[in-house]
Amino acid sequence: MLAADAVLLLHASFVLFVISGLVLVLVGKGLNWSWIRNWWFRVSHLAAIGIVVAQAWLGVICPLTTLEMWLRRQSGDAIYAGTFISHWLESILYYRAPAWVFAVCYTAFAALVVLSWVWVRPRQRR
Repeated sequence: MLAADAVLLLHASFVLFVISGLVLVLVGKGLNWSWIRNWWFRVSHLAAIGIVVAQAWLGVICPLTTLEMWLRRQSGDAIYAGTFISHWLESILYYRAPAWVFAVCYTAFAALVVLSWVWVRPRQRR
């Protein structure tokens, strides 16, 4: 179960990176932070949300979700039963709505990330 919790924590970290990345770019623009224009940071952020959008539109379940569920089943554990970490992270990451709602939300968020490239240009790659 510890391995499944580790995957869940990794998944939550990925989500945090995607969300906070955009927030940091926008806040950093106002505070004149130079690091938010780092090309590798920006490309990694854009790629991360791009993967999420592609999975949503293709109807692919996130590999981290699949791995976590598999690990929980392998340990004989009920899905999301038991630990403090899994209980709280599960309530943050997994919620019920039609698949199209997620695809539209992810796409809208990705559009904001793309717009941030126009408004807050990354430095040229060296």
